[in-house]
Amino acid sequence: MTRQILRGNLCWSAAPDRLRFQERGCLLVQDGVVQGVEQELPDAWKQVPVRDFGQCLIIPGLVDLHIHAPQYEFRGTGMDLELLEWLNQRTFPVEARYRDEAYAEKAYQVFTQDLKNSATTRACIFATIHLPATRILMEQLEATGMKGMVGKVNMDRNSPETLREKGPEQSAGDTVKWLEACAGRYKHVQPILTPRFIPSCSDALMRRLKEIQIQYRLPVQSHLSENPGELEWVKDLCPEAEFYGDAYDRFGLLGGEGCPAIMAHCVYSGKEEQKRLLERGVWIAHCPQSNMNLASGIAPVREFLDLGLRVGLGSDVAGGSSLSIFRAMTDAIQVSRLYWRLADRDRKPLTLDEVFYMATAAGGSFFGKVGRFEPGYQLDAVVLDDRRLNRLGNKTLRERLEQVCYLSDEREIVAKYVAGNPVIEPALP
Repeated sequence: MTRQILRGNLCWSAAPDRLRFQERGCLLVQDGVVQGVEQELPDAWKQVPVRDFGQCLIIPGLVDLHIHAPQYEFRGTGMDLELLEWLNQRTFPVEARYRDEAYAEKAYQVFTQDLKNSATTRACIFATIHLPATRILMEQLEATGMKGMVGKVNMDRNSPETLREKGPEQSAGDTVKWLEACAGRYKHVQPILTPRFIPSCSDALMRRLKEIQIQYRLPVQSHLSENPGELEWVKDLCPEAEFYGDAYDRFGLLGGEGCPAIMAHCVYSGKEEQKRLLERGVWIAHCPQSNMNLASGIAPVREFLDLGLRVGLGSDVAGGSSLSIFRAMTDAIQVSRLYWRLADRDRKPLTLDEVFYMATAAGGSFFGKVGRFEPGYQLDAVVLDDRRLNRLGNKTLRERLEQVCYLSDEREIVAKYVAGNPVIEPALP
């Protein structure tokens, strides 16, 4: 039995619309699991060493529900293009390079180290179609001590020959080879089924992926209702589908019991699609920066929350240009305010409380009991020294947290824990 105590200014979500603060509180942890938050140590814990972080903020680790690792190198470029042009001109040529293992080794080393140094503690990650490169990414992510899910991408149509699998059987066969090769290999990293999106996956491939999902009991991640051009394309490819999400659901790949799904974007998810997502228990990865950069639009997140849908945040690098989920929180608030002002005054803008919940507890729930400082939850935590931002020392904990969300970067990170284990070692004695 391993016990540890973290002391500092604790901030976490008590509910989807309510933050909780504990000034100079003690976070009690046993075997990587939170036992409680106390102002003073109980007698049974008084002999346990305390890691005292002084006036630092301690928050749950941030969760990135949607990111493309091979795109990290070209983030911030091609931002004058819309989605489909951007995929063909920027994304696909770069992703094709990952057939070279030496290239993948170098590129993924940069990505995983920068992810380690961020405030993200868990992530759901797209790789490419390439088996060796996908294993390299999983190994490097494993070495950071972070937790995450990595998907070998499936795509057997409507992509360049250099990045297109040779039919559904090869795509499915390579997926099984990959799953068998990584079975029992990793402590921190798990596989996730990853059909890129409906336009790049034939009906035959989608049927095979469902068979694989049933056999291996895998979660699934993909894209949904991101861009107007994409929606029109899906209508042409799947005329029998009632809406975009129905195209996934007809193959059984829109979530469900034991095989949860993350669908990124959902910018144009109408009421029928929203209802289906709720019925299937889908997590929506809201990626506001990407939706702005690629001129996709503004997702109706207020509608999602009012309906009771699960909504987390994604950086969507390289559609999004920053790894920071703090930045995603800021962008989510700002685009919701623009939507409220310019499009629909009945849709209230998102609040700090709501986006913080999305970045921690809501995204964390995809991984189980993650993202809150409550008994029974795994300890994922980030310690932030915000003195650079609070030079006068005159702000409340709420004001400090809000300023961190808007202004902080990796310079504020003092320590980072995943399931109780230090990923960034604290520099304090």
